[in-house]
Amino acid sequence: MNITRKRIAQILESSTPKDKVGWFFDLFLVTLIMINVIAIVLASVASIEAKYAKEFHWLEIFSVIVFSIEYAARLWSCVDVGKINWRSPIKGRLRYLLSPAAVIDLIAILPFYLSFLVAIDLRFLRVIRLLRIFKLTRYSAAMQVLLDVLAEEGRIVFAAFFLLFILLMLASSGIYLIEHDIQPEAFGSIPAAMWWAMATLTTVGYGDIVPVTGWGKFFGGCISVIGMGMVALPAGILASGFSDQLHRRREQYSAKLNEIMEDGVVSGKEKSELDSLRESLDLDPADADRLFKAYQREINKMNTVCPYCSEVDKE
Repeated sequence: MNITRKRIAQILESSTPKDKVGWFFDLFLVTLIMINVIAIVLASVASIEAKYAKEFHWLEIFSVIVFSIEYAARLWSCVDVGKINWRSPIKGRLRYLLSPAAVIDLIAILPFYLSFLVAIDLRFLRVIRLLRIFKLTRYSAAMQVLLDVLAEEGRIVFAAFFLLFILLMLASSGIYLIEHDIQPEAFGSIPAAMWWAMATLTTVGYGDIVPVTGWGKFFGGCISVIGMGMVALPAGILASGFSDQLHRRREQYSAKLNEIMEDGVVSGKEKSELDSLRESLDLDPADADRLFKAYQREINKMNTVCPYCSEVDKE
């Protein structure tokens, strides 16, 4: 039983071509998710939905069956993944249920079962089903890097958005004080002024609501200039986090490469370990190859003996 569960865990977690079953299973799920997303988008067109309603219905049933089996299999085998405390299966599965990936998997199937219990508006149900696109984050290396960055830089990003919120409140209050007597329909209250403040801070500037007084225009210009810097702040934090994350992954690969290359020989098993590590870290093969060749050159330099230095000076 444990061997079967462990193998299922390997299939569900594997995304490398070396595990053919796992790789094809991932490809099947990615294809099914994309088909679901396309079908949900097309079903929002009344003429298409009326013509292919039966096909959409059977696709939904097939997808829910597949996603339900996948969810149950992941819940059963998660104790063998390694990140879960397998010594306590109940606690391990509870931890998995609360993980972001498990929540996304549950959202993918929950609306279908809820529709049998309560009446749900079709448009709302369609939007909820569209959230299945987030299941692709499990198979996207770029999204995994982004999630890691958000986990590490979450407090800083939250602080940046908190500053933006404060600036939004100040901008709304300021333009309300300046313009509410002149334009009561647009700036009659602070909540009403928030639309202008948001459009100005994000430098979108829709132009449907604009200040008309001199002080209002001056205040709006100041907010626009400040907004350009403040909106760029979270982007800079995420960009820096991406760079740090990639740098750490290269360092991790380099450390493993240095460990393997200590004896100057790379066996087939060690080469397989390096390939597996590179794939798990999502390093570009060209980058990994450059690091490998750089270490080879260093070892060749260390092993090269100068013929003049090796001779003993007899004079």
